[in-house]
Amino acid sequence: MKELFQQWIKDPVISKMMILLIGGAVLWASLLFIRKRIVSKIGDNATRYHSRKAVTYIGYFLTIIFIIVLFSNRLGNIGIALGVAGAGIAFALQEVFASIAGWLALSFGGFFRVGDRVQLGGIKGDVIDIGVLRTTVMELGQWVDGDLYNGRIVRIANSFVFKEPVFNYSADFPFLWDEIKIPIQYGSDYRLTKAMLQRVATDVVGRHSEMAAETWKKMVRKYMIEDASTDPMISMVANDNWVEFTLRYVVNYKLRRTTKNKLFESILDDMEQSGGKIKMASATFHLVEAPEFNVKVR
Repeated sequence: MKELFQQWIKDPVISKMMILLIGGAVLWASLLFIRKRIVSKIGDNATRYHSRKAVTYIGYFLTIIFIIVLFSNRLGNIGIALGVAGAGIAFALQEVFASIAGWLALSFGGFFRVGDRVQLGGIKGDVIDIGVLRTTVMELGQWVDGDLYNGRIVRIANSFVFKEPVFNYSADFPFLWDEIKIPIQYGSDYRLTKAMLQRVATDVVGRHSEMAAETWKKMVRKYMIEDASTDPMISMVANDNWVEFTLRYVVNYKLRRTTKNKLFESILDDMEQSGGKIKMASATFHLVEAPEFNVKVR
């Protein structure tokens, strides 16, 4: 046994493999210690996340450098072997390579960052991690109404960036245009209704409009895009059953549901205080009397 161990030690390949295993274990144990003892104590979530990712990437980089230095005298043979196996490896792992290329595109292309709200391949949610192979998203919607978490964590291969559109709700312009429709009975005071909706919109989303206007100015300077109004807009249309008012407004992408709730609360309160001048409409059905039939029996 001793002689066999001495033969292994004398073999340069086996000895370097042992050095690689021991050195790799020491390196990653040190990085794990740094992550648990130092990085985990950082209070800010964003700083802690980026620090943890940086330690991991440093570990990958140092491992590659360690392997290159350790096997520097055999890189020629390794290159020949990799060249022979390269075609087969590229075919078998084409999806993996596409995901790695997607990770590079996400890292340097500015598609989105951790914390952004996105829609990727039909999946809508907040990005909670961007890995080398997959992007992790906390999903929104599906069986849950509104922009609320449903509890599912979805992992999407990074190769999607080359195949499907990427919708970002929070990148350069973290606001959305939204609207609500109010059916009003015929005979109501339409001018009073419009003034009421304008007042409610100013009170509830006025601040959003101001912030959105400042952000939109930056968008106009950065992109080839026309200037747009972020002020609340009210339009009216008459249909068969009622007069329909539409209130269009700008809101922060994270406050869409709560803002709509505040708008409806204020509108309903003002309707009740209007003294019957503004009445909410509902679907009505007019029953027509059936014609009289004369039946003769012989």
